[in-house]
Amino acid sequence: QVQLVESGGGLVQAGDSLRLFCAASGRTFSNYAMGWFRQAPGKEREFVAAISWSGDIRNSADSVKGRFTISRDNAKNAVYLQMNDLKLEDTALYYCAADLWGRAAMGIYEYEHWGQGTQVTVSS
Repeated sequence: QVQLVESGGGLVQAGDSLRLFCAASGRTFSNYAMGWFRQAPGKEREFVAAISWSGDIRNSADSVKGRFTISRDNAKNAVYLQMNDLKLEDTALYYCAADLWGRAAMGIYEYEHWGQGTQVTVSS
């Protein structure tokens, strides 16, 4: 079992950067692939980026490639999403999710545990 708490969201201007942080509880954090998803008002939740339990596989959505980077620190039970060159369309509620023994899957149904989300709002 793992519990997830996101933080780091906020209101920024287009072109700015933010770093999201997801803190995980539980001693088996290193057994979980971690993913970031987002959901904008009126839209479905969508995949952003993921990293495998071993850290050797990373996937990201085409819309964020070259701008967002996912990383993890198993010693700190943490996963990060560095977001650079933010765009208006990046505005959403961002969720952290965990997938036991996962390999950085992009489907939301692969993930068993979810946080409550952190809001990112990008203004012009």
